[in-house]
Amino acid sequence: METKRLTGKDLITVGIYTAIYVAVVFVIGATNAIPIMYPISMVIIPLVAGIPMMLYYTKIEKFGMLTITGIIVGLFFYLSGYTWLCVAFLVPSGLIADIILKVGGYKKFKVIVPSYMVYALGMLGGPAPLWFAGESYWDGIRESMGEQYAEQLAGYMPSWMLWVGIGLVLIGAFLGALLGKKMLNKHFKKAGIA
Repeated sequence: METKRLTGKDLITVGIYTAIYVAVVFVIGATNAIPIMYPISMVIIPLVAGIPMMLYYTKIEKFGMLTITGIIVGLFFYLSGYTWLCVAFLVPSGLIADIILKVGGYKKFKVIVPSYMVYALGMLGGPAPLWFAGESYWDGIRESMGEQYAEQLAGYMPSWMLWVGIGLVLIGAFLGALLGKKMLNKHFKKAGIA
């Protein structure tokens, strides 16, 4: 009889794929040292992360795995110096992605795609302080990165960019899911998803 509870093997799987996801986000996110990369990374991160995430999705058969990933990733970025908004965005996105996957039965690609798209929206917790934290946050950017960087960043990330960013992340995640499936087609067939 198969248990519906997460096992040690499930948690190891969560750990491995969460570490890969964090590595992808961290490496691509490092390009944000160039202000124009902020909006571009909103497409690139979910696109590239779609490859390992699609492999992860072939291993997910129980509720909670994406929620745990959201918690770990949110805490990692919070402890790395980002604000609490990373946790506030990533935990609900992981939970909702988990719910979508469970309701859809885990093994349908047409369910995996929206699940991943919702999960990817959690990455907006990183730049969220640019829109929500106020002038004191911008003062910190000016102090640490310089006036010119802050000025350029403000030009690329005005408040309306939140709405554009949602669209960019969704497009990147959709394309990332398709790319991941294409590159990992053998794994999808083996898992009964293709």
